[in-house]
Amino acid sequence: MSVIPTGTSTTGSSSSSSSSSSTATNDQMIASNFTTFLQLLTTQLQNQNPLEPLDTNQFTQQLVQFAQVEQQMKSNDQLASLLALEKGAQQTTALAYVGQTVVVDGSTTALTSTGATWSFNATKVATASVTIKDSTGQTAYTGTFPVNPGAQKFTWDGHGTDGKTWPAGNYTMSITATDANAQSVGISTEVQAVVDSVDLTQDPPTLSLNGADYTMDKIKRIVRPTAASAA
Repeated sequence: MSVIPTGTSTTGSSSSSSSSSSTATNDQMIASNFTTFLQLLTTQLQNQNPLEPLDTNQFTQQLVQFAQVEQQMKSNDQLASLLALEKGAQQTTALAYVGQTVVVDGSTTALTSTGATWSFNATKVATASVTIKDSTGQTAYTGTFPVNPGAQKFTWDGHGTDGKTWPAGNYTMSITATDANAQSVGISTEVQAVVDSVDLTQDPPTLSLNGADYTMDKIKRIVRPTAASAA
């Protein structure tokens, strides 16, 4: 174990036409009602008593109401279009992450032949206690070590506290720390992994890293693979 200071599959959903069908039906109803209203108004004007003409205030108000409803429907259509565009942009962005190596806020990473590495950030000098568990919740390793302020890395070689060699797989690290006065010290953890799939059925879409799902706002950095790791 070491502490190091530091400075494609996709799942989509088919779109439903119920919303657009409902909007089209509402537009047709408004247009039909407005046409009927104009026909009735024209008939009334043609047959009005010249000595007692119709009150224009009433049908003027009705015309205004029809115009307001029509304008609201158009605004709703525009808003729905904007939301659809935003969702499409989110999905396109999410798909671009597949195969990328990213750093996210998290505590689960994979144990490989080179070990398992977590990044963490301590707010001050402290003594940290680490517990590493496998995917079933069984404790694989526990230990304590000193930490300094700032970003650091913890690499586990896959050997348990009792010397047992643990198999490759996903492991979760929990870490707590206290200072010299036994006061709790804040520590945040990060993991680095390759995005192996995207779930477009979620809103917003989620990215899968080492079997754990993250939304795009959890991504803190994109890491360019080195020549050695890319080979």
